[in-house]
Amino acid sequence: MQLFDVYSLFDVTPVKASGCTIWDDKGQEYLDLYGGHAVISVGHSHPHYVQALKDQLDKIGFYSNSVRNPLQEELAARLGEISGYPDYSLFLDNSGAESNENALKLASFHTGKDRVIAFRKSFHGRTSGAVAVTDNPGIVSPFNAVHKVSYCDLNDTQGVEKVLEGGDVAGVIIEAIQGCGGINIPRPGFLAELRALCDKYGACLIMDEVQCGYGRSGKFFAHQWDGVSADIVTLGKGIANGFPCGGILISPKFKASKGLLGTTFGGNYLAMAAALAVLDIIEDEGLVQNALEVGEYLKASIPASPLIKEVRGRGLMIGIEFNVPVAPIRSQLLYEKHIFTGVAGKNMIRLLAPLVLTKAQADTFIQAFKEVLK
Repeated sequence: MQLFDVYSLFDVTPVKASGCTIWDDKGQEYLDLYGGHAVISVGHSHPHYVQALKDQLDKIGFYSNSVRNPLQEELAARLGEISGYPDYSLFLDNSGAESNENALKLASFHTGKDRVIAFRKSFHGRTSGAVAVTDNPGIVSPFNAVHKVSYCDLNDTQGVEKVLEGGDVAGVIIEAIQGCGGINIPRPGFLAELRALCDKYGACLIMDEVQCGYGRSGKFFAHQWDGVSADIVTLGKGIANGFPCGGILISPKFKASKGLLGTTFGGNYLAMAAALAVLDIIEDEGLVQNALEVGEYLKASIPASPLIKEVRGRGLMIGIEFNVPVAPIRSQLLYEKHIFTGVAGKNMIRLLAPLVLTKAQADTFIQAFKEVLK
């Protein structure tokens, strides 16, 4: 049997990793500025994280849902405090896409409505509902036609209100910083306008923090830069540093009932041990502040070049938009300079480094980047 060939793979086989460093099977060292699509939040193989998983395996590896799991309760309490949502509830699942599916379902249950407003260039995952609210024709199938979705342009308040006036909108889902869409940040005030419109028309405001959340932007959640609160916040990727885990934070306005949401693996003991270790490290090492400081330092250090159109982002979520396709640049960074980066579209290098990135490591990238640009 062979693997189903849907991924473009680099000819690199990692065998060891620590912090922001990866080694391949030939002994070559790499600087990781992508963290596997932002899933590595507290660095590869952090000792506290590794020990937490080992300790949990010595006790019980997996059990979920039908019995009480004190680790879930501990995570909910700690996450509420550190995130600024202490009065919200937590539902645990396995990934960002599943979190967005559950958020859409919950919004529909709560409002009794069946339409969703999403935004162009958005990306919310690859399950049926998540794909339906993702503006990427390349991954949309006829099956997704069952979902009622209206796409609006980012920052277009009038367009959003026009759809809301129809009276059938359950929720508005938005990334506080678009990731795959090109590190697009809503203009100042736009998220507050969405909040007011959702309140006016009885729709739920869903903040997708799967990629931009958990400290990456320099605040715990990226939407907190705008001083707004969401009805539902969706989580994934870095919540457990790459261990499969996701969840949604749910406003007190939603009433729980037995069987309303469900999951098989969500909230299992190993995932909870991983997620709690991530919060330990974020707090103990000041990683939210580190993401802000090192990210701004890195962004300010990117050299001017006629090839570069714009540099944008917040914290350690940075996009370098070029006037030319970036595939050769990314390849040169990987194979000649041994630095992992990502892309968004054809013309953007995307940086999503672990939140433990140092200024010295940022300097290593900047020096290599200057040489590549020459």
